Amino acid sequence: MPTFRAPRGTRDLLPDETPTWTRLERLAADLSGRYGYRRIETPLFEQTAVFERGVGEVTDIVEKELFRLVPRTDESESWALRPEPTAGIVRAYVQHGMHTWPQPVKLFEIGAMFRYDRPQAGRYRQFWQFDVEAIGDPGPAVDAEVIELGTRFYADAGVAGVAVLLNSIGDPACRPAYVAELTAYFREHAAELPPLERDRLERNVLRLLDSKDPAMAALNAGAPRITDSLCGPCAEHFAAVRAHLDALGVPYRLEPGLVRGLDYYTRTAFEFYVAGREGQQQALGGGGRYDGLVELLGGRPTPGIGFGVGLDRLVLALEEQGGGRAAEASAPTAVVVGADPGDTTARLRIATELRAAGIVARSELGRRKLGKQLEAAAREGAHFAVIVGDELSSGEVQMRDLPAGTQKVVPIAELAREIARSHAAHRHRRDER
Repeated sequence: MPTFRAPRGTRDLLPDETPTWTRLERLAADLSGRYGYRRIETPLFEQTAVFERGVGEVTDIVEKELFRLVPRTDESESWALRPEPTAGIVRAYVQHGMHTWPQPVKLFEIGAMFRYDRPQAGRYRQFWQFDVEAIGDPGPAVDAEVIELGTRFYADAGVAGVAVLLNSIGDPACRPAYVAELTAYFREHAAELPPLERDRLERNVLRLLDSKDPAMAALNAGAPRITDSLCGPCAEHFAAVRAHLDALGVPYRLEPGLVRGLDYYTRTAFEFYVAGREGQQQALGGGGRYDGLVELLGGRPTPGIGFGVGLDRLVLALEEQGGGRAAEASAPTAVVVGADPGDTTARLRIATELRAAGIVARSELGRRKLGKQLEAAAREGAHFAVIVGDELSSGEVQMRDLPAGTQKVVPIAELAREIARSHAAHRHRRDER
């Protein structure tokens, strides 16, 4: 047994797994760019207050899941690993004066997040998210654009049957009356509440609606719905969001009990699921509007909306649907071998020149016989073996086409060009078949 292992709730992504992640990250970046979103990178840790104010102190994330860092100096600031990206991105928006940029500011981020959660399938303590934020547009059209972008990402990634659950959770104008009604409802059922939910009843009753405790399912099913308490502007905004989604052909299902788990959400809230697998542990991602978060973190009142997609759960969904892993990186186009096992300098120099010319090449740096070198190149799936031998004194090498079994002498000055031409012709013939 190994002495050391990855921490519980984390795992190593090994080389045969990373091609899938690379494909998804490239897809996310390309898709975001097409929609006019630009990449941002924020620190892996922030002042704890960024999450306490933004996410909310009475949330699972802050109360139970936040990785707090212990300072090694007498610094007075408290730090925590980021559990989600939105608060940090909004902090950057405020800090760097992005309100002076053309609005909305459209940003995306791909990176690791951290939550001290109970490990289970698709849920890790270090996990990866693709996050999209549009800050500075209050209208319903951008809500629909963000939701449509999310559904397109899943479709392009290859996940079938992704459904959108949609709700409006109102705003500070209409939510207080709903909160009062919801509090009265749960007080009548206080004896049935688990201890944590009983404590939250008086501190933040909305958190009861996204409780992970199975004992809350029946109570939440009978709770008042916020859509019945929306003020005129919120109801109008929600109707417009649905109209835009209908115009884009994005199917969705209204889910009155959906409130999301973070305090900063207002109005539009949504989640992505594989159809038929709805449930708090099955969400592939989600998001919503956060019109008060910028002001909460020190900026001027500014609307915003975004989503976070869990790449870990996306990969799991792909595997469950038989999508499997992406193909690994292709075999080297050429392997440079040598008749003199000890002359690694010449082999390394030629391979380096091929790489500089854009050829995927490996140099045989072991001191084994030529036959073994050629066998290794063939097992690797290389197309060509470049054999360094006596011809080197006249500036030439042997170029062997491994699948065809043919071989010819090529000047070193023309080697890269000849490999590229022959490799392209080989791919063309293969594609025609």
